[in-house]
Amino acid sequence: MKHDTPHILLVNPWIHDFAAYDFWAKPLGLLTLASILRRHGFNITYLDCLDRFHEKALQTDPYARYGRGPYLKTKIPKPVGLEDIPRTFSRYGIKIKWLREELLCMQKPDLVLMTSMMTYWYTGVTETIGVIKDIFPDVTIVLGGIYASLCHEHALNCSGAHRIQTGPGEKHILKLVGECTGCSVTPTFDPDDLDTYPYPAFDLQRKIAYISLQTSKGCPFACKYCASHFLNPKRMVRHPESVVEEITAWHEKYNVKDFVFYDDALLVDAEKHAVPMLEGIINAGLKVRFHTPNAVHIREISKQTARLMFHAGFKTLRLGLETTSLDIRNELDKKVTLSEFVRAITCLKEAGFDQRGIGVYLLAGLPGQHVDSIEDSIQTVKRTGATPILAYYSPIPKTTLWRQAVAASRYNLESDPLFTNNAILPCQSEPFSWQTISHLKKLAAN
Repeated sequence: MKHDTPHILLVNPWIHDFAAYDFWAKPLGLLTLASILRRHGFNITYLDCLDRFHEKALQTDPYARYGRGPYLKTKIPKPVGLEDIPRTFSRYGIKIKWLREELLCMQKPDLVLMTSMMTYWYTGVTETIGVIKDIFPDVTIVLGGIYASLCHEHALNCSGAHRIQTGPGEKHILKLVGECTGCSVTPTFDPDDLDTYPYPAFDLQRKIAYISLQTSKGCPFACKYCASHFLNPKRMVRHPESVVEEITAWHEKYNVKDFVFYDDALLVDAEKHAVPMLEGIINAGLKVRFHTPNAVHIREISKQTARLMFHAGFKTLRLGLETTSLDIRNELDKKVTLSEFVRAITCLKEAGFDQRGIGVYLLAGLPGQHVDSIEDSIQTVKRTGATPILAYYSPIPKTTLWRQAVAASRYNLESDPLFTNNAILPCQSEPFSWQTISHLKKLAAN
């Protein structure tokens, strides 16, 4: 590396939406890139527009339950085309003024790297880029992440970024930074070996309320509503011992108690991966809690894995059932049968989990889905002694179900990612109805 060390700014942008909450949502990919760049000697600054712990935020109960909590929010006008939705639209995250102040106080960056999450949150990305451009008009901004990968052409035309990077960033981050700054370095890690990665740079945050973990990448299943195969085409798995070491490190150094698994397939090939990992956690005697908002595959839950998860400290266990309607079930995926679901719930309850700890995701708003099939699924889950949790369907480009969603939607999904927002139930033929949502929520809760 040449003498003048480049300064790289990494930014997690605002969210624009009808609703948003920090259900353990951290830009894991961006923080991993930050740690890789830091290991290779670059000068790193991290700005989180979603920072719940900003010194000026004055949020009450910031840790809420298990590290989760509400974002600060500011009402903003609804986007064009969504004016008829009877909900308040907001910017979630810190005030614009606070972001400008932080940018003005920092050393001018040589490069800005920004991530993106949900495709329909892109207006928050665009607004963030606009503020950065106003302060640093001649600094290159590179946009990556989910929106950039799934909607590449749209991001090129609408985001305001100078460069759009698709796919897993770890493979090309050092080459990209070299091209943009003129400083090339020799990699000290293998992008195809997760065990060689440094831990994500969670220490760059003001506070560490929880740690997101990814013990594997990719998924062996091919569910029609999921873009995992496109976003992470190669399956990679960490060594169980390295995962236990990371959990121990965060717990001992920063007293972190809540850990969140973001694997797409945590329990797959359990004998080689999850079982030794869970046994290692138990043997380490760590007094911590684990959560699975990405859901675990039901078929892989056995008496052994259920018992190990309970004793390891799993508190928020989520299962991916999606529906109990057989005609829809067979169309969506082949990852579980109803009898396998019942068996899994039995194993979990025998291991010690109660109804509050076992949440079962059910998709609502699928193309052609009728309310009565959702009602039946809710009742089926409740009869097993688990808790039904409605997950509203968002059409995702690059998935098998995308064409069907486009045909079913009352919006032109291909014209603007805003119309894929699950909060508006875009694949219902009828206009948005609070009555339908309230009815389903009440049924699931009672």
